[in-house]
Amino acid sequence: MLDELDYLLVTALQIAPRADWQTIGDALGLDASTVGRRWARLTRAGHAWISVHPAAHAHAPSVVAFIEVDCAAGRLPEVAAEIAEDPHVFTLEHVSGGRDLLVTAVFTDQAELARYVGFRLGALAGVVASRTQVATALHTEGSRWRLDRLTEDQRRRLAPVTTAGPGPQGGKLLRGRDLELVQALSEDPRQPAARLAERTGLSPTTVRRRLDRLDAEHALVYRCEVARTLSGWPVSVSMWAAVPQSRARYLAERIGALREIRLCASLSGPHNLLLAAWLRSVDDIASFESRLTERFPELAVADRALTLWPMKLGGHLLDPQGRHLRSVPLGPWHDPRSEAAEAALLDRLRTPPGPSRI
Repeated sequence: MLDELDYLLVTALQIAPRADWQTIGDALGLDASTVGRRWARLTRAGHAWISVHPAAHAHAPSVVAFIEVDCAAGRLPEVAAEIAEDPHVFTLEHVSGGRDLLVTAVFTDQAELARYVGFRLGALAGVVASRTQVATALHTEGSRWRLDRLTEDQRRRLAPVTTAGPGPQGGKLLRGRDLELVQALSEDPRQPAARLAERTGLSPTTVRRRLDRLDAEHALVYRCEVARTLSGWPVSVSMWAAVPQSRARYLAERIGALREIRLCASLSGPHNLLLAAWLRSVDDIASFESRLTERFPELAVADRALTLWPMKLGGHLLDPQGRHLRSVPLGPWHDPRSEAAEAALLDRLRTPPGPSRI
């Protein structure tokens, strides 16, 4: 179990993930060595970790998809193990209800999404069927979620070193050395500029300047996560809902601001809103849904799924209790076998069929 100082430390790192230990310690009323030792203990046990990835607007044009996967009896573990290694898969959950796995993945365009679903998932032994929805807008996501254990004064002490996090659409795309720097940073988001300089061949001054610029442009998203069973919010439930399309953005922004909501996305399908909530217990699912629909009577929940095992979160593999195992650095998806299968289909489509036989 975590103690209150552990929760305070995690909250501080959710606000300022790259702040030095002296700054974190001053905000918490502890010395730098104490907070450093506590963080090392938490990460060794897999109880907490930090990740970083480019913000959506810092990528080339991208498509976020939510894919439901049905598995043959007894084949779910091997299917999940295959999918978990795909670098563009952001989350992977074993869930209850009308699907076995729920996948969140990022693609460069619709053609790549079609290739993945048709030639990667479709060719996996053990996959029976899949269904795909595309996010038309992401209103809130997990990097904004906080344990909220700090006082206003403690948050103010961390404000000067707060990493900006996701901001408005716009800014420059990550290219060249920026991408190389982010890839090195993602392996340990708290590593100092001197170590990043050694790994990238840049000078420490250049590394600091580039990181400051990326933060100012809201180009990076940091997440400090805690094992779900230790978070105080051990239950995760996904809800597919429908709202009037003309009111979808207005309602999504207000629903996304609720304490329990980790994800709120508009979808392309008939259920045009996907919500993911962290709750205190399974008993809270019904009461939370009731409060949600009472507050937003235009919202109609059509389906729901309880997460049984959060297998991958933000590019990190987790055990059934949500503890950190290892990272799978996020990146673009390339699969020569899927590309070859797609090319073979294109050759077939280009070639007119021969004369039909009577």
